[in-house]
Amino acid sequence: MNTVSFAFHEADRLGHGRKQPRSRRIYQTSHIRKEAHPCRRNPIYCDVTTGQPLFISTDKFDSGCGWPAFSHPIDKSVLEEREDRSFGMKRTEVTSKASGAHLGHAFNDGPKESGGLRYCINSTSLRFIPKEEMEAEGYEAYLDLFEH
Repeated sequence: MNTVSFAFHEADRLGHGRKQPRSRRIYQTSHIRKEAHPCRRNPIYCDVTTGQPLFISTDKFDSGCGWPAFSHPIDKSVLEEREDRSFGMKRTEVTSKASGAHLGHAFNDGPKESGGLRYCINSTSLRFIPKEEMEAEGYEAYLDLFEH
């Protein structure tokens, strides 16, 4: 079983794998189109395959590119970054360390007051958990992030 298949199996076992198969296929490939997500209720954003918290809405900003953009992850150690030279560009690919799945790209043109980074993440790679549902979903340890 490869890493991504294992992550899906574990996510399903733990109740985190709630995306439809089409979304999972989009998530597994690095050259994916963006898809909008209707949730706008102050969520925490988790890896759709593993349930690992990745980003929080207080670090989200409108970068003007149409993709969800964040100034930094909750914990950078859960991400892997590597050079991506596809499509004639030089950029930094961001993947989930646990599943190896593509999340998006990081750029050095984010808000300077927040560190200058812009993580452009594909919404199909994220599971949105509204703040008011975090405790019931087992993410109560992350509620204090909203207090800062």
